[in-house]
Amino acid sequence: MKPCASTPALAAQTSELATAVRVARTLLADYGDSSAAGFSYPEAYGALRETLRILLRVLDPEAVPSAADVPAAPRCPAAHPEDPTDCNGPVVVTVLDRHNGGANGCEHHGARLLASLDGGRVYGLPDAPAGAAIRVFKAADGIRPFPWLTDVPRTRPDQLSRAENRARSEGQ
Repeated sequence: MKPCASTPALAAQTSELATAVRVARTLLADYGDSSAAGFSYPEAYGALRETLRILLRVLDPEAVPSAADVPAAPRCPAAHPEDPTDCNGPVVVTVLDRHNGGANGCEHHGARLLASLDGGRVYGLPDAPAGAAIRVFKAADGIRPFPWLTDVPRTRPDQLSRAENRARSEGQ
């Protein structure tokens, strides 16, 4: 015997699926084009994650891990795969390149990423401690691009930190 549409479990499932579809449509309308003014990767990522979580809960409830089942990431998304350093705390900033591609990161990796970008910017996340983005910006000023590359001679301006380039230009 097939359950009828009035079954509470089926009605809840149908409602959640409708919600997921509505969120997905909103996601595509708001973030479907990364060239749009005000495009935000963190917001788009959050909307996409929530849409997928709802869809999986409706279609396969056992496929959605609980927060306790998800292992903590060893390093933040801003950490370069070749950078051997560990994070120095929680993810608190978003670093964007000149095309608005970006990654969230801890202050340490956020500064290292910002130092390696030409035309990058940093923003504090909503729950970040006061001044996190400013600390990252100031730290990046003294960090050479791709600081984990230690066997590379650093003589050209694009291989030096912004502070080193300023000091060179002031000394001339």
